[in-house]
Amino acid sequence: MTTNKQPLPEVVSSDEWKVALGQLLVKEKELTRARDALNAERRRLPMVKVAKHYTFQGENGEASLIDLFEGRRQLIVYHFMFAPEWKAGCDGCSWVVDAMTHPAHLHARDTSLVLVSRAPREKLKQYRLRMGWATPIPWYSSYESDFNFDFGATTDKGERHGVSVFIRDGNDIYRTYYTGARGVEYLGSLWTYLDLTPFGRQETWEDSPEGWPQTEPYVWNRRHDEYDV
Repeated sequence: MTTNKQPLPEVVSSDEWKVALGQLLVKEKELTRARDALNAERRRLPMVKVAKHYTFQGENGEASLIDLFEGRRQLIVYHFMFAPEWKAGCDGCSWVVDAMTHPAHLHARDTSLVLVSRAPREKLKQYRLRMGWATPIPWYSSYESDFNFDFGATTDKGERHGVSVFIRDGNDIYRTYYTGARGVEYLGSLWTYLDLTPFGRQETWEDSPEGWPQTEPYVWNRRHDEYDV
């Protein structure tokens, strides 16, 4: 019989565990309230009007930015990294989409969610089939548009992931929010799941006990059909 020598959290009694958990939950509640306050501040951000016309290619052909709203008041655009010359979409962005659920719940709050990438529409279609993404989240190509460049998703250094939020007032469209880098973790519940576990994300930047399994970030994650496990 083999023994697992990998470090583990301290083993305590049930009563001791409840005390420690209770102390942590107090801090979690403080974080929740702080996040609520931040969300309230976000709702009060000023906005900027989008005056330029943009053309996208979607499942039903050509579409404008207002078409992406599908008649709803609010629109969330996930800037999915997929350059025209790439053979596959970004593995990290694929993580985010893997975690996206059915958009009907957003629609119930007058909000649409779409993906936008610079790769041609045919590449997006083929990659969606490869990934087996059946969730009906529309994916548009901005290949023949300045959209990616104007909204920071394509720069002189290459593609960037991010999230842009828009609101519509009649036919007028306004951009209300943008975030990139780790800001998109708000959309990817896979990170949230791992954060609940003893080992966490198992990356070197995390503050974990000595001996915890860790690797460099961005080197271990794969597209879901590329893992060996």
